[in-house]
Amino acid sequence: MPDPTGSRAVLVGVSRYTTLESLPGVANNLPALAAALSSGSSWALPAGHCTVVAEPSTAMEMLDPIAEAADAARDTLLVYFCGHGMTDSRGELLFALPGARPGWSHTGVAYQALRDVIITGRARRYVIILDCCLSGRALGLMNSPADLLADQAVIEGSYLLAAAPENGAALAPPGERYTAFTGELLHVLEHGIDGEPAELDLETVYRHLSTTLRAKGRPVPQKRDRNTAGRLLLARNRSPRPGPGANGRGDDARWPDPETFLTPRMFLDGLTRARILSGRKFRDLSARSQPHLEQGAFSRLVNRDELPKTWKTTGIFLSACGLNPEQCAAWKTSWTRLKTEAAAHPQPEPGPPAAPAQAPRARRRWRRRA
Repeated sequence: MPDPTGSRAVLVGVSRYTTLESLPGVANNLPALAAALSSGSSWALPAGHCTVVAEPSTAMEMLDPIAEAADAARDTLLVYFCGHGMTDSRGELLFALPGARPGWSHTGVAYQALRDVIITGRARRYVIILDCCLSGRALGLMNSPADLLADQAVIEGSYLLAAAPENGAALAPPGERYTAFTGELLHVLEHGIDGEPAELDLETVYRHLSTTLRAKGRPVPQKRDRNTAGRLLLARNRSPRPGPGANGRGDDARWPDPETFLTPRMFLDGLTRARILSGRKFRDLSARSQPHLEQGAFSRLVNRDELPKTWKTTGIFLSACGLNPEQCAAWKTSWTRLKTEAAAHPQPEPGPPAAPAQAPRARRRWRRRA
């Protein structure tokens, strides 16, 4: 979960338009989402760390609060926009301002301008949520070779969640309190997801939103993430699956498959995922450990940069998470395999620094005497 003292959120929404159709649900989205992010079940953002920008009439009114938040955030920055989406003459995404007119690019704010403001900040991670038509265009040109442009469109260490595909429309159903996408997101934040772990990361929330909205015949969200941003926790689950130790049915948990671990990094990430799926904190694992280990030993285990040299702590950790002996044995087989592969292909030891290259000596030129 992001550190609330070092995190910021800026929620931007336009509900009233002079030319385009107004979107009353947007006005309801903003205070509800702000309340959710400020609650203890989500990021618990303190007062002043969640800024609501309603009905910005100019690019500066929209972007200046985001620039201030980007400059202040040290942990995580979340930026949300809800309103109409348009495209300019090059097909790039624009956020429609209240006086927006289709075909008039100066009446909207380009996604690229938003991106430029965000990357000037010093936050470690970014979450960008776009609930507007054509929001998938923020992912880049999806039909480009190997999604190269899509990758370039995303900010390093970021998670971008778009309510609609590249050429699709978001939905603001008449008579409903919220827009379709944000309404489902708020339902997750307020009620949780049945059968999921006690802590919900962005990737779990995305999968749930995709399944739920598709089942209702509504636009299916898109996402793009960089690094491990999908593991960022968004909320505590109010309808969690019982922990494996609570009902004695550890086999029911969807533990990571250790046979799929190809690198030590994947193994270590799997340990983190196992703890999240268990729904237990380090102190809970320490209390359940046999033989007993302090919680610091488990914290150091999952924050390592290389495989543990011995199996003991890892085995105790997995047992405390709720894995049965057969499952722990499969993990140990994976650990042994990766240790063997690392020994067979050791990384070269760093040698002494090379001597600085010297410029070739100029050849002396002799002048023939007459």
